[in-house]
This record gives sequence, C-alpha cells and structure tokens, in this order.
Amino acid sequence: MKPFDVFPLFNINIVKGEGCYVYDDQGNKYLDLYGGHAVISVGHTHPYYVEKVTDQLNKIAFYSNSIINKLQQELAEKLAEQCGYPEYDLFLVNSGAEANENALKLASFHNGRKKILSFSKAFHGRTSATVIATDIPAYIAPINESDKVTFAPFNDIEFVKKELATKQYAAVLIEGIQGVAGIKMPDNNFMKELRQLCTDTGTVLILDEIQSGYGRSGKFFAHQYADIKADLITVAKGIGNGFPMSAVIISPMFKAVHGQLGTTFGGNHLACSAAIAVLDIMKKENLVENAHKVGDYLIKELKKLPQIKEIRGKGLMIGMEFEEPIKEIRSKLLFEEKIFTGVTGAHVIRLLPPLCLTIEQADYFLDKLKKVLS
Repeated sequence: MKPFDVFPLFNINIVKGEGCYVYDDQGNKYLDLYGGHAVISVGHTHPYYVEKVTDQLNKIAFYSNSIINKLQQELAEKLAEQCGYPEYDLFLVNSGAEANENALKLASFHNGRKKILSFSKAFHGRTSATVIATDIPAYIAPINESDKVTFAPFNDIEFVKKELATKQYAAVLIEGIQGVAGIKMPDNNFMKELRQLCTDTGTVLILDEIQSGYGRSGKFFAHQYADIKADLITVAKGIGNGFPMSAVIISPMFKAVHGQLGTTFGGNHLACSAAIAVLDIMKKENLVENAHKVGDYLIKELKKLPQIKEIRGKGLMIGMEFEEPIKEIRSKLLFEEKIFTGVTGAHVIRLLPPLCLTIEQADYFLDKLKKVLS
C-alpha cells in the first residue's frame, strides 16, 4: 500500500521545525513563509506548546464528549477574551470543511431555508455542502452537484441585494480574505452593507476565517477591519498550530438542540490543550500585533519591487501577483534560497508565515526575492 496521490510533491522530506524554520532529512534549513497552508501560528515546536501538549498526553488524550471536559470551557473563555466575541458559544470539531459544514447546517436549521450565497473564486472545503459552495468546478463530483448555491461576483453588493431580497437563502458564506482565489480583499463598505442586508432579510452571515483568522490579518479576524459582527464564524488552520482542530463560533441567536450537531473527536483533551497553548502564546508574545507590524512592513517593501504587478493582503496573509508565471520564481526561492512560499494559480505567490516572523526574517526574504528577480 502507498499514500493516494492527491497532491504533487516536492522531493523534500521535512523532519524538524523550530520557530519560523524547518529542516529536511539532509540537514538543510528553510525559512518557512507558508506555515503548512497557514496552519503554523505560533511557530514550529514552541517550547510552551510542546510542554502543554506533552503534559496532556501523559494524562489523557481523548475521551467521549458525553462527559465534562473542563479544557473545552477553558479554551472557550480564553478565546472569548482575545477574539472579540465574548457572548458567543463554541462548537469544536476537526477541520475547516467540517466547521463550515456545521455552520451551514446551523443556518438552515435556524431559518428553514435551503440555499447558500457564496462568491466567485471562493474556497470553503471539499465536503458535501462546502464543496458546492466552492467555486472550483473540478472539485465537484457528480454526487455533489446541486442548484442550491449561487455565486455572486466578489464585492458586488447590487447582485447580493437582488438575491437576498428573494428570502430563499439560509446563509451568505464569505471568506474574511479570499485565500485560494489569490488573497482577494472584500471592501469594507461592501461588508458593512452585506451585514445589514443579511439582518434585513433574515439571512445568516457566516464568516469563513479559516485561513484569514486567528490573528493572521493583524486583527484577530479579518472581518473586524470592517467593524462588523458575523452570526457564525468558522476557524481552523492556526487554532491548534498543527494539531487537527476547528471550531464554529456561534451567536446567541442560535439555540442549541440536542442531536442537531455532534462530533466524535472534536474538542478532545489533546486538541484543547494544543489550542489553549496557542492562545496563551499569542497573548504573551503579542502575535496579533506582530503580524500587523511585520505584515505592514513586508507589504510596504514588496510594493517597491517593479517586477511585482500587485501586492494584496493584510498582516501576514500576503499575495504577490506577477505578470509572468511564477513557477520558476517559487522554485528558485525553494531550491536555491531555501525559502518555502505558497502559490495560487499560475501568477500569485502567497506568504502565510508563522505569526512570530521577525523584521529581520522579513528582510532576509526580501533580499533573497530581489536576488531571484534580478
């Protein structure tokens, strides 16, 4: 047996990590500006994170959600303190797609409607409901095909207004910043009007902050730049710093009904310990503020490079769009300069480093990028 061939693989075997660096089995050191798809929030093998997870593993890693797990309450309280939603509830699951799937279910249970309004180029997951809300036709199997999703042009409030006026939509599902689409930013005024339209039409507003949340944008959630509140917020990626975990943050407008939602592994003891450690580190080391500071610096410096067509993003969620295909640029950064970056499409390089990235590390990347582009 061998692993199913899902992703094209670089011929690199990463065996160790520390802070913003990873190391392969040949002893090569790489600057990690991709964080394993924006997953590494507080840095690889942070000593406090390792201590907390190891300590919990020596106690108990898992038991059923049919008993009290006080770590879930501790996590909820610490998340409430940092994220700006103290009055909301928390439902813990395992992956970003699962979080979005449950958010869509909650919305439909709440207002009894069946349709979803998503946006062009959106990515929300690969499970049954999330994949039909993802604007990538190649991901949709025949069994998933549905007429229950409408894709609105991004930032087109008039299109949204017309659709929501029908009152057929259970939810609007939108990313805080579109990641797979190439770091596309929703306009703040669009977000404010969208919030009001959802309120006026009884439509649930779901903010997918799976990639853009947990401090990555320089605020805890990217939608907070528009000074709005969502009805449901989904998080994953950085919540566990690599431990598989996700969550739905749920407005008090939703009433819990036993049996509507459930999970076997979600919110287990080990996952909660990882997530608590992440929040403790983020608070102690001011990582949201650091993402804002270092991200602003990087964006400002990248905009000085004439070879880059456009720079988009907030904090440490940055897209660099080039006129020409970026395959060679990324390859040189990785194999010659030992720097991991991400891509989306043929022309955009994505930067999604750990939130502990320093100005010095940013400068190192800028020097190497200039070398590659020269």
